[in-house]
Amino acid sequence: MITYDRLFIGGSWVESGDPELLDITSPHDRSVIGRAAQAQPADVDRALAAARASFEAGGWRTTPPAQRIAVLRRFNALREREAEKIAHLISLENGSAGWFTRAGQPGLTRQADAYLKAAEEFGWEEALVPSDPASPVRSVVRREAIGVVAAVIPWNSPFSSATTKIIPALLAGNSVVLKVSPENSLSMGFLAELLERVGLPEGVISVLPADRETSEYLVSHREVDKIAFTGSTRAGRRIASIAGERLKRVSLELGGKSAAIVLPDADIEKAVAGLKFGSLLNNGESCIAQTRILAPRGRYEEVVAAVKELVESLKVGDPGDPDTFIGPMIRPDQQERVRGYIRLGIEEGARLVTGGPQIPEGLEKGNYVTPTVFADVDNSMRIAQEEIFGPVLVVIAYDDEDDAVRIANDSEYGLSGGVWSADEDRALAVARRVRTGTVTVNGAPIAFDGPFGGFKASGIGREYGAVGLGAYTEYKTITV
Repeated sequence: MITYDRLFIGGSWVESGDPELLDITSPHDRSVIGRAAQAQPADVDRALAAARASFEAGGWRTTPPAQRIAVLRRFNALREREAEKIAHLISLENGSAGWFTRAGQPGLTRQADAYLKAAEEFGWEEALVPSDPASPVRSVVRREAIGVVAAVIPWNSPFSSATTKIIPALLAGNSVVLKVSPENSLSMGFLAELLERVGLPEGVISVLPADRETSEYLVSHREVDKIAFTGSTRAGRRIASIAGERLKRVSLELGGKSAAIVLPDADIEKAVAGLKFGSLLNNGESCIAQTRILAPRGRYEEVVAAVKELVESLKVGDPGDPDTFIGPMIRPDQQERVRGYIRLGIEEGARLVTGGPQIPEGLEKGNYVTPTVFADVDNSMRIAQEEIFGPVLVVIAYDDEDDAVRIANDSEYGLSGGVWSADEDRALAVARRVRTGTVTVNGAPIAFDGPFGGFKASGIGREYGAVGLGAYTEYKTITV
């Protein structure tokens, strides 16, 4: 049993305003695996007061960038040393299969390294070349911290979502209140322990597990200068309205319904092997999952058969079992939500290729769903338009490249996607036409030094690398 009976506020562990601890349950069998304090509005007030005081005092924001980089480099090294424990905690509380949580650890290092490299090369203060060389006026452009950042993250990939925000925010000199999901109280409690050990000044960082009501209290608070949010599009719209009303800076990384375009010349075996990870990572509970598989009519049944074979080959079960590829959904309500979409797909007239709404045999005590594939799907169906957030794939036929691009773009979302082809130039040409923030070719990994974010209802702003670092700064021009 893991217990966090205090909250990490401003660098210290303090008692919560609510002494009652929340039971953290296992998605695998719904047993209690831990207990943790949850933040209340009064705790948010304390965290923001500490953040504001630290920012106004200037101890962190006026620290030279090289020293801030050194502190975050220590944090990254410390996290690397604890990678196995982090992976275990996330599997335990999220139900994410062990292969996924372990494979994600090197990605956290690459993500952090990209931010650190960007900070080393960042134009913190640059002299402008005057347009008129004879002018006696010269200008200096500075990039300064915004102030107090409220970073709000979802439950599905807690460490990645947290470090995506707190590393650039801290590198830029901001003070941060990180609001995490109650389900992640254990892994995020451990994150707070790591942050406590790296030598940040008092008040600069707080980590608060809290419910949605407390989260809204946080983002609405007058002491917050910027909101950085990852989560559902519905919640993002609400946060954007709050930010707009109060003129807070805001960045939003929201939902997705990404398409994988399998071109006629693609090696189907290789494409489907890649989609094992591109479409079903993290039990399908991933905003970048390519859950719409677009196949040419001439090879449609070949693709459907290959996807069916793949999905039926994957072991579903205990996330602690090294042979498990797909674990349980995080909560019972998420389990029922995904099963409801499977029933809806059947009602909409899609062909059930494999899977279904039944709970896998022998796994009735947990939040499990049966991985499911639908064929003969029209892109207007709800199972093709709405983010299901579970291991449910739809295979959609297209006539030619123009039709494939049209279908891929026929979505309110625009976060990610993929193209598969034996001809790299052809794949690139198609990728350029897909209106999403990220497109991978032949299963290439996402580049952490390039900007990440979405078109349309998939968000506002970008994360990762220099662009992501810049999102936590304000421009100041000084003219002499």
